[in-house]
Amino acid sequence: MARLLSLLRPQPLLALVGRRKPTLCKMSMDSRARQVFAAAVEAVQPDAVVRQSIERKEDSVIINGKKFTLKHNLHLVGFGKAVLGMAAEAERIVGDHLVKGVISVPHGIQQTLQQHGKNHLLLKENSCIKVMEGAKHNLPDTDAQKAAERIKQLASELTEEDLLLVLISGGGSALLPAPIPPIVLQEKLDVTRRLAASGATIQELNTVRRALSFLKGGGLAHYAHPAQVIALILSDVIGDPVDLIASGPTVCSEVWPEEVLSVLEQYKLLNSIPASVKEVLGRPNPRRKDDKDKTDKAENVLNVVIGSNGIALKNAGLRARELGFRPVVLSLGVCGDVKSVSRLYGLLARFAISAEEPPPEIVAELLKLGPEVGVESWDLCRTMQVLGEGRTEGWGATCLLAGGEPTVELTGKGQGGRNQELAMRVGLEMRGLQLPPNGPVFLSGGTDGQDGPTEAAGALTDGGLYEEAQAQGLDINNFLTNNDSYTFFSRLSVGQRLLVPGLTCTNVMDVHMLFIPPIPINKD
Repeated sequence: MARLLSLLRPQPLLALVGRRKPTLCKMSMDSRARQVFAAAVEAVQPDAVVRQSIERKEDSVIINGKKFTLKHNLHLVGFGKAVLGMAAEAERIVGDHLVKGVISVPHGIQQTLQQHGKNHLLLKENSCIKVMEGAKHNLPDTDAQKAAERIKQLASELTEEDLLLVLISGGGSALLPAPIPPIVLQEKLDVTRRLAASGATIQELNTVRRALSFLKGGGLAHYAHPAQVIALILSDVIGDPVDLIASGPTVCSEVWPEEVLSVLEQYKLLNSIPASVKEVLGRPNPRRKDDKDKTDKAENVLNVVIGSNGIALKNAGLRARELGFRPVVLSLGVCGDVKSVSRLYGLLARFAISAEEPPPEIVAELLKLGPEVGVESWDLCRTMQVLGEGRTEGWGATCLLAGGEPTVELTGKGQGGRNQELAMRVGLEMRGLQLPPNGPVFLSGGTDGQDGPTEAAGALTDGGLYEEAQAQGLDINNFLTNNDSYTFFSRLSVGQRLLVPGLTCTNVMDVHMLFIPPIPINKD
């Protein structure tokens, strides 16, 4: 193992981490873990990310280093779960030049924000931005379709003198349904659902969505031409690919009917799709039939990711350092089954707390597991290198940070979510390790504050989870088989391990945190 790790070049990470020992903190590991999670969520609040991305200078704004002149020529559209708060902040900054706007937001969001005292994320009473609620239960519906039509109409009326500010966040695809006639919304939904059930990739699903929609895949940018389009994006997708977030309405892309037909044929759906879909796909350029004189101009579109999992983890790392931990980012793309993901974190915990050089079997299994769960071998090796140096040089406590969106195989009908189930499984993987403050603590939480259909965002766990459950008459394996993680954590120690931040008003996927106590230096 030493030979393997000695070949690595960890300088970029070490330059960020530094070799200074973090200050000591008397707070419990549990309390510090919750504070680090709170810092991650705070960094990607919808109003905060907009405020940090728009610099106002008299009658102009600077966004992503580019200057745009304001002359009462600004229009605003938006769609997504966090867009209401984004729009409220945008109006505070540039409202004096705003002509009008339309945003498509989740059903009931305004009332929910009021009930939770989040008035700063609501528009002012005399706002010129029209709020349209839809997509009940996160599914496209006629209300969301009406909002999409209004957004399309606003974009189509713009001139080359206008600026269109587009606000996008997770959930935006369901809030912007605009099927091309004669396709009706239910037909479009049925096609994409059947594709998803057949195992189509997100890229293949988007290929089909783009072809059947006026606005997805650059359609919105097309209708806004020749206006300047500026899209501010709060990403909920691994890697922040702007063409996949909300199906990329401001990312210009060609639609090739042949490519769509190939996808449908691959999943044996070509012969069973509605006649309306076949009609649209039979056109040479399905989305541009009514606007042949317009051409997409990518240079008139600026797409900027202003909030992401990486930004959340960066702020979490800063807070972790303030609380006495040395932050180390493992990966921003953790995915795959929670069983494999939990095994990875369990092995990393054992690797990190070992007072001596860990057995090569742990390293070999980690390197095998990494690619299966979206963690590059280089990232794993780099992380092990840093953890190993921390052990030999006595760097103190460490906070290992990661982000992503694992999946859960449903085998039961219980109540829970991927973060709570991941915490349960990591607890089992760490069974037998010392308890905090001398042993590691693991936290998994969804930044949207809601893990599955529960009020919890996730949970915290450690090596004593199994014994604690057993002492209280809870069979942890039965709860796992039934995917009943929320019920388990609610009953265990009166719910003390649950992570319940309440309404967060944002979403940049999940964050995983492994808190490792100082390891005594072996002087032999």
